[in-house]
Parts: sequence; C-alpha cells; structure tokens
Amino acid sequence: MAKTHYEFKPLNIGRYVVWGVFTLVLLGAPLVFTSSLSHTMLSQMGIAIIVCLSYNMLLGQGGMLSFGHAVYSGLGSFLAIHTLNLVSGGSLPLPVSLVPIAGGLAAMLFAVLLGWVTTKKAATPFAMITLGVGELVWAMSLMFPDFFGGEGGISGNRVTGSKPWGITFGPQVQLYYLIAAYTLVCTALMFAFTRTPLGRMLNAVRDNPERVEFVGFDTQKIRYIAFVIAAFFAGISGGLAALNFEIVTSEVVNAYRSGAYLLFTFLGGATFFFGPIIGAILMVLAFVLLSELTKAWLLYLGLIFLFMVMFAPGGVSSLIMMNLRVASFGYLRKLWVSYLGLALTGLVAVLGASVMIEMIYHLQLNAALGPQISFMGMALDAKGLNSWFGAIFVMLTGLGLFELCRRQYAREWGEIQGEIEREIKRREAL
Repeated sequence: MAKTHYEFKPLNIGRYVVWGVFTLVLLGAPLVFTSSLSHTMLSQMGIAIIVCLSYNMLLGQGGMLSFGHAVYSGLGSFLAIHTLNLVSGGSLPLPVSLVPIAGGLAAMLFAVLLGWVTTKKAATPFAMITLGVGELVWAMSLMFPDFFGGEGGISGNRVTGSKPWGITFGPQVQLYYLIAAYTLVCTALMFAFTRTPLGRMLNAVRDNPERVEFVGFDTQKIRYIAFVIAAFFAGISGGLAALNFEIVTSEVVNAYRSGAYLLFTFLGGATFFFGPIIGAILMVLAFVLLSELTKAWLLYLGLIFLFMVMFAPGGVSSLIMMNLRVASFGYLRKLWVSYLGLALTGLVAVLGASVMIEMIYHLQLNAALGPQISFMGMALDAKGLNSWFGAIFVMLTGLGLFELCRRQYAREWGEIQGEIEREIKRREAL
C-alpha cells in the first residue's frame, strides 16, 4: 500500500550537541591553554585521537587484536616526510596541508598489499601475523637507510611551499589548528563508518563470524576492507606526526609503538566509540607529563593497566556510561559519599606504594647520589627504616580503609541496580 504522507525521523539533538561541544573544544583549547608546551601536547593529542580511533576499528569494532598497527602509521610518516621534502625541493607542487593525505594513501597502499595475507586468519593467528609483519618492517627500517634514514631518520621542514593567507605552519598554534581540522574530519568519518552496512557487518564478524559466513558473506573480505580503511586513517595520523616533529625515525614502526596504541585504546574503552579519544588523551599525558615526573612511569602505567583489566575491563568509558545510567534514574547522589571515600583511601594507598617505588628506583638508579630523596615535598631516606616503615604503614592503612569503603560501595551499588531494574519494569508495565 502506497504511503499517503511523508514520515520524518526526529532529529538526534544529543548527537548534534556532542559534536558541537567536540568542535568547540578543538577550537577553544589553545585559547585556554596558551603555553607552548600546551600547544605541543594538544597537537599530539589530536594525532593520537586519530590513530587510536583507527586502531579501534580493528580491536573494538572488528575484534581484531593487532600488534602491528604502528606499521601503517609509521609508513605513513615516512612517506609524508619524503613528500614534504619533495615539496621543499620544488619537485612537487603540493600544499603542506595536504601532506598527511599522502601519508594516508601510502599507508592504505601498504595495507592493500599486506592486508590480504594478514586478514586470512582471525583471533590469535591474526595477532601473531600482525606481530610478524611489524617486526619485519622494523627490521627493514634498519636495513634500508636510503628510505628510512637509518638510525638518524629522515628530517624535513614544514615551513615551505605556498603560504595562503600568511599561514606558514611555523608557529605551533597554526599547526595545531591543521591537526584539529584533520581530527574533526577523521573522527566524523570514522563515526560515520560505524553506521554503514559495512561497519555493522564488521560488528557481526566480531560477534559471530560463523553465522556471517552462513548467510553468505565473506568474513575475510570484510576484515580486509576494514583493515585497509583503518590503515588509511593511521597513515593520516602518521603524516600529521611527521609535520609536527619534522623528523621520522625507525621508532615509529616498532612493536613498542603498536603496544602503546593497544594499551591506551583498551584503557579508554574499546567498546565505545569515544573510548579511544579518552585513551589518546591519557597516552599523551603519560608520555609527556608522567614521564617527566618520575623515572618509574612505565611501572605505574603497567599497574594502572593491571588494575583496569581486573576491575574495569571496559575501560574508562564503561565507568562513565555506567554512572550516566545511574544518574539518568536520579540515584547518583546516593553514591557521592562512597566515591569520596574510595578516592581518599585510594590516594592514601597509592601514596604509600609510590614512596616505596620511588625509594627502590632511587637505590637502583641514583645510588651514587646518596640515600636522601625528596618526593612530593617529603624528605625520605631510601636506606632508613623509618621511611620504609612509614610507607608500608600508610599503604596498608589505605588498603584496609579502601576495602571497607569498597564493600560499602558494593552494597549501595547493588541496591541501586535493583531499584533501577524495578523502575524499568514499572515503566514497561505502563
């Protein structure tokens, strides 16, 4: 029967608000954080957001655990820096602002060549193949210095080519806005991909590949196409990184870089689209700020990852969404005392553990400087019994109080979840 009238879907106001806020944050961030360090960190965050979202195409949306994603972001960086040098030499009339596109296309080409073999298998075999490809490319980066530059890498100069409206990309803030533009567009495109039939089929391949095969779809072809698309966006992030640092070395294709993408995408939350954005911000904060505060930053990072796997496997984004659900039913105010207790007791336990870690690192790395150490305004003796006893006492006290608060919180959380379920059933019965 033909329709006699048009039907319009209601506008998703919330989505427009979220994207509007995201755009305003990208535009206003350098106006709020005005120091050169802040602009540098903001630029790195934009680059990290693109590469973590592209990695989540594989991990979160396709269930493909990759240990070689840095291959494509790194090769994108190398092709972008070579393209930039061609522009500098006058051999290629290309605006500097389009150099990251060259990196994305190059990474996509390598993914077309390597991806078919890589995506022939899924699950653990896929992970092992990506690890092997990553090690192969990293070894090649040292074997072919003409392309990869050897240990010194390849350097370039982004202040070159045409300068429309006086934009040279010399000042960091100008480059930041270029990165912000790419971040916004790439984020929007990757979100749009999740709403396409291909994106939905990729989710189906992740959840039940046997059923996808049964209804007539080729799971390898779906994984392969998603792999190529993810490599394209990774290459764009690599091209932006080449412009940002103006040097590319073999470190950009090693397994350590791929592991960082995996770690922080997981910490942010691979099950939600915005999770990798949170993970990317945490990655830059850890690499830039945390590494400056302490030499034991990798240990702290490993402990954070361990506790997240144990207690919040969905990442930071899952914790946010769980509490938003509670807040939507009006029960979040009942938990603020428990959250405050957990935060304070947890900080006490972390303080005691941190003191012990810093003293151990001082004895191992700075023994020639003597046993005295200053940590968070406290004068400590790394070889003194009082310092060790105090650190252990503070940590154990914090852990004990934290456990008491955790049990109280667990009881309150269970009661609230029961009330929410009853409220949902009541609304369904209306």
